[in-house]
Amino acid sequence: MKKILLLTIALCISISGYAQETGSVLIKNGTVMTITDGNKADTDVLIEDGVITDIGKDLSAPRGVKTVDASGKYVMPGIIDAHSHIAAVDVNEWTNPVTAEVSMEESIDPTDINIYWALAGGVTSIHLMHGSANVIGGQNETLKLRYGSNMDGMRFEGAPRTIKFALGENPTRVHGQGFDVKPRTRMGVEQVIRDHFDAALDYRRNRQEYLDAKKAYENGNLDTPPVPVAKNERLEVLVDIIEGEVWVHTHSYRADEIVMLMRVFNDYGIENFTFQHANEAFKVAPELKKNNAYTSVFADWWAYKFEVYYSTAYNASILNANGVRNSINSDSGELIRHLNHEAAKAVHYGGTSKQDALKMITINPAMQLGIDDKVGSIEEGKHGDVAIWDGHPLSIYSIAEKTFVDGKKYFDRSEDKDDMRLEADAETDFDEGRSRWYNENGRQNNTCLRGAEIRFTKQGMKLNQSRN
Repeated sequence: MKKILLLTIALCISISGYAQETGSVLIKNGTVMTITDGNKADTDVLIEDGVITDIGKDLSAPRGVKTVDASGKYVMPGIIDAHSHIAAVDVNEWTNPVTAEVSMEESIDPTDINIYWALAGGVTSIHLMHGSANVIGGQNETLKLRYGSNMDGMRFEGAPRTIKFALGENPTRVHGQGFDVKPRTRMGVEQVIRDHFDAALDYRRNRQEYLDAKKAYENGNLDTPPVPVAKNERLEVLVDIIEGEVWVHTHSYRADEIVMLMRVFNDYGIENFTFQHANEAFKVAPELKKNNAYTSVFADWWAYKFEVYYSTAYNASILNANGVRNSINSDSGELIRHLNHEAAKAVHYGGTSKQDALKMITINPAMQLGIDDKVGSIEEGKHGDVAIWDGHPLSIYSIAEKTFVDGKKYFDRSEDKDDMRLEADAETDFDEGRSRWYNENGRQNNTCLRGAEIRFTKQGMKLNQSRN
């Protein structure tokens, strides 16, 4: 019995400690792109037990720590994707316009091969997001790409809670057209948010009054027991949003809706929010800056549906020039493999500096996720999440050679004997291959609406008719 108990305790310790599995490595003689303190030529980075402990020249490896020669190469922080749906089991709980009570934390697939492909592109952390079928969707999960770990081992410890909102066509299609309930229009989207925030404020007051009265009754200071106010998980989360404990990331496209939501947030005192996609954010860049709002955009993806026709490849550059803290994301299992190229487009189109472009895939998304004290730059005391590139990361000819998470190597191109990346078929017609990829992975397959497609199929229409 004692042996069984000890074995159980050891197993629990090993499972709970999986997220803490770290590594140590000395990377020598590279051009270190710190992001926050410029580039340092011929510089070493020492990572011990998952944490960067020293940055300098001619460092010596402590006993037992391996050395990697990065001469002629570039060392940069691991790329952070602020909007991702890879490694997800479910994306949309589309059965109600507001589903704040659900969470992506139990919808993680740590075996998804897309994790490995992302590591091959120098990505070390992602923001696993709920979909955009709901005005107020579920809570998201910030992950480290510890490929091969279990679900708990993927979690980014200490990251703030976040939640997904959605404006525009997605919630109006799924609910107004699909279920014939509010919101059917963009006006209705705003009112759904206001109604639920008002309900949350009432709930917070009533719940607290009940708890205070219950305590008074139990202490003998009240003669009769109070009428219970049951705990409501949905409203609890909305209260947490108002109180700043949950940060909002909002699916958005049009400028008028972006301004609308900032007004709503101002009315309820909500301060931590990021506009995802935000294709028309360039139109209201000064307003975004004034409200200290973040944006996380595509580099040049648009016109895949009507409400995103008014877009521009200058979006990221205009936002950056106006002082808006902007990131560039993937929302795609394909784009995540070359987010460095997506950042480079801001340099190509808008003349954004290389330094600012790199910030859009490192420190800026880290700030938007509240993890910039841990990752997003190469600094002593931060996590050892770095990638070694054979050339400048913004060059289309550069490739990531090695990727480390917490100092542990999760990708090494030279040791990738099985080559899990897809091989190009020289016999396949280019146009055919391009069409097949677009149908399977492109914007035609709207990742933010994944799981809600049934609403727009014959089966879904029949289901809706039977309910009506």
